[in-house]
Amino acid sequence: MNVTELLINDKEQVLLEDVFLNQANRLKLAQLLKEHYYTDELTKYGLPLNNKILLHGSSGCGKTMTAKAIAKALGKNLFILDLSSVISARIGETSQHLKQVFDKVAKDKAVLFLDEFDQIGKARGSDEKDVGEMRRLVNTLIQLMDYFSEKALLICATNHPEIIDTALIRRFQLKIDFEMPNQQTLDSYYEHILSRFPKEFQLIERKYDISFAEAKDYALTLVKSRLINTLEEKKILSGIE
Repeated sequence: MNVTELLINDKEQVLLEDVFLNQANRLKLAQLLKEHYYTDELTKYGLPLNNKILLHGSSGCGKTMTAKAIAKALGKNLFILDLSSVISARIGETSQHLKQVFDKVAKDKAVLFLDEFDQIGKARGSDEKDVGEMRRLVNTLIQLMDYFSEKALLICATNHPEIIDTALIRRFQLKIDFEMPNQQTLDSYYEHILSRFPKEFQLIERKYDISFAEAKDYALTLVKSRLINTLEEKKILSGIE
């Protein structure tokens, strides 16, 4: 299989200000970006760049958007690996595919995003049936991460960090936890996504105890419903006239 068939070159432009992060996570990302802005100066002093990042936590809370925003901020191409296409019944083929992908991303000095990283980084010994195969795959990942070029970035995301092999976890220099947003944060998010609509569409009953993704889908569905109702009412009135 050709390496280009394994990767999705995501061109969606996401700005960091469009990603809702708590203050601690925003500071971590600011530090990461500054390191890559001052690569030459840090290298001069033999200081390594953080280029292996683990995003973990609740689903729908911004992990994928954060990866896209990092790539945009650094002016790098973002490649997303479709894990379902790279995982083969034969562990040797999966390892070979992964090596091709890592080599391609390193050559292009790009960002590689691996979502649902726990699929391939599961702790060795967690599944008795596949212990030998999983050990070999995790060993391959460890080697690929150890020799991954500092001119590229590896961003992995998972909802289940507890099942990832500890040797892999240790290799991430930066770990960012994505928690479910509280009511205050969701209020700010609602205001952000509704601000581009007329005032009459912004007044919606807000839901809480949900993720950012769920809040966005919920709010935009209500806006569309109100807009359609308004258009239909105008259509009826114009017909009467």
